[in-house]
Amino acid sequence: MTSDSKGEKGLSYADAGVSIDAGDALVDRIKPMVKSTRRSGADGTIGGFGGAFDLKAAGYTDPILISGTDGVGTKLRIAIDTGRLDTVGIDLVAMCANDVLANGAEPLFFLDYYATGKLTSDNAAAVISGIAEGCRQAGCALVGGETAEMPGMYEGDDFDLAGFVVGAVERDAMLPRHDDMDAGDMLIGLESSGPHSNGYSLIRKIVDRSGLSWDDPAPFADTPLAEALLTPTRLYIKSLIPLIRSGLVSGLAHITGGGLTDNTPRMLPKGLVPEFDFEAWDRPAVFKWLQETGGVAEDEMRRAFNCGIGMVLCVKPADMQDVLAQLEAAGEHAHVIGQLKRVATCV
Repeated sequence: MTSDSKGEKGLSYADAGVSIDAGDALVDRIKPMVKSTRRSGADGTIGGFGGAFDLKAAGYTDPILISGTDGVGTKLRIAIDTGRLDTVGIDLVAMCANDVLANGAEPLFFLDYYATGKLTSDNAAAVISGIAEGCRQAGCALVGGETAEMPGMYEGDDFDLAGFVVGAVERDAMLPRHDDMDAGDMLIGLESSGPHSNGYSLIRKIVDRSGLSWDDPAPFADTPLAEALLTPTRLYIKSLIPLIRSGLVSGLAHITGGGLTDNTPRMLPKGLVPEFDFEAWDRPAVFKWLQETGGVAEDEMRRAFNCGIGMVLCVKPADMQDVLAQLEAAGEHAHVIGQLKRVATCV
């Protein structure tokens, strides 16, 4: 036993609130989850200092790597406050993977960062199980991550999440293809599962105004309010990669913060703008409730939320029926929601 000059017992890392043993035990616990995400190019193991990926084994010949990073935002607050932790990991993967998909990239591998004040194995395992499920839905490997126990930085059971994804696309398939876009091209919207992971600071304020608790029945669903609002973000990778590789899609827009109005123009060249038909799809009940309860103006709804459309495709009119048929066969609910129009540009 060591002691200082006052005869007191020497301090350990555990005395400072960090358990190395708990971290090691968590790694052992999540190894089967990581293994379940194995795919061509990755061995699906963790424990080393880095995660390797073999692009040749994944079938690429002239790839461009596309990377992305994101978090879950204040949707985490609902998960933490209600103890429903097993779906936010899906959100984490989806927010990253759908972003790189918008460049035509197939998500290949994913890493997570989980930071908390006190590592609770059950909580961390629940979160990481969601991350593994998101990776399986995206078809990417969970090759590693970081679990940080930082006493004094987070209170109680609070934690934060960040995700990092790397995808690849063959050089000649990269999106958007501005040269292939023109006025009259059609916009197809894929239904979202709800608010996904955007607008939750406003959502929480609306819930507070409503006077409902998280365990009360949701006015718009047959589940408790928290469970309904924690519906995970949809992943569109498996239904869209075949269309991208076939050349039927010239652009994709992932509808996140900023909604349809701010995100769709991000895939377009100068001189073209989207013209939406906002009556082309039925807005899910959750958005109707949020708007009515919060007194949210229509313009604000269209910027703060996805309003039921999680991804937008730009396609040629001649290809539209073929694309719609393939999307339906892949299990997507798709709607023709508008078209491109030309506007004068300043020189």
